[in-house]
Amino acid sequence: MIIPDKKFWSNRYTENETGWDTGAITTPLKEYIDQIKDKSINILIPGAGNSYEAEYLFKNGFKNVTVVDITKEPLHNIQTRIPKFPKQQLICTDFFQHSGKYDLIIEQTFFCAIHPSLRKEYAQHMYELLRKNGKLIGVLFNDKMNADKPPFGGDWDEYKNYFTPFFKFNVFETCYNSIKPRNGKELFIILEKK
Repeated sequence: MIIPDKKFWSNRYTENETGWDTGAITTPLKEYIDQIKDKSINILIPGAGNSYEAEYLFKNGFKNVTVVDITKEPLHNIQTRIPKFPKQQLICTDFFQHSGKYDLIIEQTFFCAIHPSLRKEYAQHMYELLRKNGKLIGVLFNDKMNADKPPFGGDWDEYKNYFTPFFKFNVFETCYNSIKPRNGKELFIILEKK
């Protein structure tokens, strides 16, 4: 079984093997962001890749957006696409080593990229990164997918076990507005820190 590391992900970018990259923000996240009134909140996008979410947020007046990725290539891509995006908010590090406090964390294809053995740690670290009443929102694949390499799949019951100790489940349901290739394979989540 492959445990993806920095070199693995760097190679995916340099070899242009980025099948998860949709080239734009996906509908579920766009619609969620569009209803946020307070544009001063601190937002984290971990394992962000090319992060069209960060671009959309920045262009819509959200200035406190931090992007974390384990490799430099996607962070460079963001800086090239959005030259005014603050460089200090593009952080090349292992998510599990990142510290800070956020009001909102956006999940988009990061959870399925990490090895399943790290999922419990993922849930706990998300909890630690969020401020009181902070939220983890986004989409998770509700599909078996791969067992030996990313994307690693999963289902509602499995995910519930990871998140229950740390979060209240405000929304955890089949995503009604997934992009076409992911239709019927995603869960939309709004999890609030306990």
